Amino acid sequence: MFEGQPKGLYALALANTGERFGYYTMLAVFALFLRANFGLDPAWAGEIYSDFLMLVYFLPVIGGMAADRWGYGRMVTIGIIIMFVGYLLLSFPFGGDMFALIVMLLALLLISLGTGLFKGNLQVMVGNLYDDPQYASKRDAGFSLFYMAINIGALFAPTAAVKIKEWAETSLGYSSNDAYHFSFAVACASLILSIIIYYATRSTFRHTEGGKVAAVKGDAEVAEPVQELTKEETKQRIVALCLVFAVVIFFWMAFHQNGLSLTYFADEFTAKSSEGLQSMCFDVWNLVAIIAIVYAGFSVFQSKTVKAKSISAAVVAVALCFLGWQYSRVSGSIDISAPIFQQFNPFYVVALTPFSMLIFSTLAKKGKEPSAPRKIAYGMLVAAAAFLLMMVASKGLLTPNEQKSAGDAAMFVSPYWLISTYLVLTFGELLLSPMGISFVSKVAPPKYKGLMMGGWFVATAIGNKLVGVGGYLWGDISLTVVWGVFIAVCIIAALFMFAMMKRLEKVC
Repeated sequence: MFEGQPKGLYALALANTGERFGYYTMLAVFALFLRANFGLDPAWAGEIYSDFLMLVYFLPVIGGMAADRWGYGRMVTIGIIIMFVGYLLLSFPFGGDMFALIVMLLALLLISLGTGLFKGNLQVMVGNLYDDPQYASKRDAGFSLFYMAINIGALFAPTAAVKIKEWAETSLGYSSNDAYHFSFAVACASLILSIIIYYATRSTFRHTEGGKVAAVKGDAEVAEPVQELTKEETKQRIVALCLVFAVVIFFWMAFHQNGLSLTYFADEFTAKSSEGLQSMCFDVWNLVAIIAIVYAGFSVFQSKTVKAKSISAAVVAVALCFLGWQYSRVSGSIDISAPIFQQFNPFYVVALTPFSMLIFSTLAKKGKEPSAPRKIAYGMLVAAAAFLLMMVASKGLLTPNEQKSAGDAAMFVSPYWLISTYLVLTFGELLLSPMGISFVSKVAPPKYKGLMMGGWFVATAIGNKLVGVGGYLWGDISLTVVWGVFIAVCIIAALFMFAMMKRLEKVC
């Protein structure tokens, strides 16, 4: 699984992991912070939340255009610095008045701009690693591993956000609203770690940074060779990419409900406590143990030496013993905080990536692996299935406004519904997101790589802007209708993708 990949992949993945940990720590509590600190209703909180996500994913097109001119590496460094300033502003508790709101909006703008310079260009650099014929066949697998690393950072983020907030309240005596800012401060520390990793490992990927000098071989600087395409080939590729961009808009519209309507559901309709085996799901270290079992289990079968197999088997045994010990300590019930549910999506991504890679590598050997566009279409159908599950979970429940005023008549469902929904939604994500990024890096005309990767993020930005639909639907409308909206857009997008399949597969 990890064999044959360029060293630069792991360096860039680690640098991205630190940044993503801070971002998702902030995002885990952001929608709830908006409502608690500024007294916003679900619709307005959703509007700010979706506008922020839109900017985070729109500004990479600006970053991509700048990088095509001045180099990817330079934009990545500038982006980290700008993000740091934004998170620093967000870390100060200015209260809930108009001044505090203005400072927060400025902080969000800086974070968005910094992310726009950092995120897309780092991914272009990952794609550039695979322009070397030695690694070309490993591109999809490489992006799956890179995507997995992103989610390692995201896995610990909800727990960090909740625990740091609780520590600020109980140990330091901060009010509930002010304590949120300690969760935001984590991002500052994570960015420092990212920039250290980036420059400490730069020698493994410096040739991908672009600009006037693209490769360094010994003491000689060599200009990057650019593949020449005809105008017609360039047009075909750009049209194909734009069709994919149009479809993924609706995936992100649905997927990023995890931070809005699905978090509202966790906060208002999901049981506030858990006990027994179920309670173990909410301890991130138990999830880490499961991940260790998955990866060590794969290593047992894939390692080529007895020593490596023995070490992997020992890791499996230790992880199983740890889980057994944790189960023996389960007693009574534990409280559940709504943001903690957001740990399940990154957990599933990390845990399922080896199975995804195994399935597709097996299909590839048989000549039956679906194309990247076909995987994206399947991902849309799977996302629809996730919201179908939420529709079943919500059958017979009150509307959000009725639930708010129901008192003792309020109705709650098992946490398993959301845990299961995130599992299905993650299957869709694994089919769509890493494959889509890989498709862009492969198909984009060489002279427009940064711009086309920016286009992927613009599509994501539009989808994130549409996330706010979940906030506007949250009120007097039946929950089955709310989830039905997302089912419909996912199915329509999938059908459109299948209709365009021949044109898309032509450029693969």
